[in-house]
Amino acid sequence: MNGWRILLFGGLLLGAQLPPAPAQDWSGIRDGALYLRAPQGDTLQVDWRPAWQAEANAEHLYLQAGDGRLLAQRDIAAAETRGSQRWTLPAGNGDLRLEIPGYSFRLYRVRHGDDTAALFEPVKQHFCAELPAGTQLYFRVRAGERAVLAGKYHGGVDGLHVERLSDGHQLDLPLSRDSHYSRSDRIELPVAERDQVWSLRLRGHGKAAFWLDGSANLFARRPEHLFSPELERGRVGLTLHDEVAGPTPRLGVGLPYTPPEAPELLARLAPRAANHYSFVDVTVRRPHHEQAFRPLYFTRYGIDADSTLLSQTGRRSVLEADDASHAGLAAWIDGIRALGGAGRHYISFADEPNLSYPDYPSFASYFAAMARQVRATAGAREAGIRIAVPASSRLVNGPTSADASARRGLDWARRLLASHDEEIDALAWHEWMVRDLRATRVYRDSVRQAAQLVGLDEHGRPRKALLLEQTNLSSGNDVSPYEQETRFAALWWASVAINAAQDGLLEQLNWFLATDDEEHFKGMIGRTGDGRYVLKPVGEAMAFMQRHWQQEVLRLDNDAFEVDTLAMRTGSRLVLFGVNKTPRRQEVRLSGAPLACHAQEPPRLRLFDAEAPDATSDAAVLDCTQRPWRFGLPGESLFVLEWTAP
Repeated sequence: MNGWRILLFGGLLLGAQLPPAPAQDWSGIRDGALYLRAPQGDTLQVDWRPAWQAEANAEHLYLQAGDGRLLAQRDIAAAETRGSQRWTLPAGNGDLRLEIPGYSFRLYRVRHGDDTAALFEPVKQHFCAELPAGTQLYFRVRAGERAVLAGKYHGGVDGLHVERLSDGHQLDLPLSRDSHYSRSDRIELPVAERDQVWSLRLRGHGKAAFWLDGSANLFARRPEHLFSPELERGRVGLTLHDEVAGPTPRLGVGLPYTPPEAPELLARLAPRAANHYSFVDVTVRRPHHEQAFRPLYFTRYGIDADSTLLSQTGRRSVLEADDASHAGLAAWIDGIRALGGAGRHYISFADEPNLSYPDYPSFASYFAAMARQVRATAGAREAGIRIAVPASSRLVNGPTSADASARRGLDWARRLLASHDEEIDALAWHEWMVRDLRATRVYRDSVRQAAQLVGLDEHGRPRKALLLEQTNLSSGNDVSPYEQETRFAALWWASVAINAAQDGLLEQLNWFLATDDEEHFKGMIGRTGDGRYVLKPVGEAMAFMQRHWQQEVLRLDNDAFEVDTLAMRTGSRLVLFGVNKTPRRQEVRLSGAPLACHAQEPPRLRLFDAEAPDATSDAAVLDCTQRPWRFGLPGESLFVLEWTAP
């Protein structure tokens, strides 16, 4: 049905006409959310058109009720570059939220009745919309708040002008053309004893990035439409089944081309998998170069499952089947054989070839030559060496490049499997640009599509191993400190791991990368101003996850949209791991089997805050005498519920 998947609850209707009353118009949205307060009900109209490479990218819209329930989901197929969606919004569902997840390859226009108050919540640091010249919005700063207006130049809007409505006080914020993505321009707003409403006028047109720190990051078309969204308490219904879906994936990180910079912190992350690079221009000159650190990760940290990408230094990822590439591959094989045959070691012959190679035939010819070399090398398979394809930039959607629709990782993998099925042991890919916490469910869909492509064996397992070799919110170094340096990344990583693991199909899942470097400020380990290495909140979350990660995935039904959960088991030990992705408090009800209640070993609930790991609660005993089990979750938190069962 043309990519449709609509969930309807509480009187939500389709196909209604826009009311004759004047409509409010929000155009050009690429990444953000709208809060809608429609006490009399309303009709919501969403239209979209292509911005860039829309034909290579499927997208999704989410409409939530005031208590966080998912009222409707609109799946937009890649081929649907233009389209529209109408929803009738009945009264009584609280303050609604329409999510337009970024990074979006479409321009969205949202219209609603004039009586409906709407607030736009823009993403921070990244551009949120493409807006016309003279765009004016309004925001409110509460009494006593130390608000900061911030913005970033993305080639469009180049300045922000604000005026306080109470007295006409004005401020200007020019946006500098700073090439460093993580930097932004900021101006402090004066603190007031009373609530103040400000107008914001954008200077210039095109891509716009503006936001508020220290105050609600919400903007209205009219000052009278400003309100404070009410986050009603959410409800989560979980049903556990005594049925193993499959093994959990090994959680890992991308490792440096050196010994670890912070060995004690890497040990705290406890990676059980890893992604490496092997630079052929280095090993062709010094064949044993990688032996200075590669065995260390194997022996000291026990990482016996990994994947490696052949490449060159200087981010030169296009290799040819020449003497240098063959010599580099031979040096890598020799290094793996020196490990003594332990572990499983996947090799991908290029880093994101669908992004970097001129076309598919160029890469396919190179792949065939390199695969022949591996198969012809005595002892390679006995050493645990396996071949993975295509290590693509993204899988279901295309890479961020021209002609992306002809470069989808799934399509390149399909063509390689058709020609080289017997030589291929694994399907590998990298996933980027899913930056919205509510959109991480697409990771589950990607794993399912990968499994569907390779097929299942008689035991229901993928015929080829599935490896999500690298993932992060953004590709390259286009990263936001609001994401990478805060609990946001911790919530995101927990949610990604849960969704990717949910069906027991994935073998490895690696966060890219372990430690910040000069080209990527997206590590789990960062550096302070005085040069000390520290775990970022996402690193603290990883350490917490690894302590509670089990061997098998149990089937679990979850009716919530904002809370992701994964049921796991090792022997008699059961763990329910989850994440509440939003500030809303949630009430959880758990039913099903096996729920065992032992007086000597009752279920224990542990809450975790990645930004305050030392303040993480001690395990609280859960009252298991009543069914279903019940417990509450604070906003933006990770949790673990543990118990034992026969």
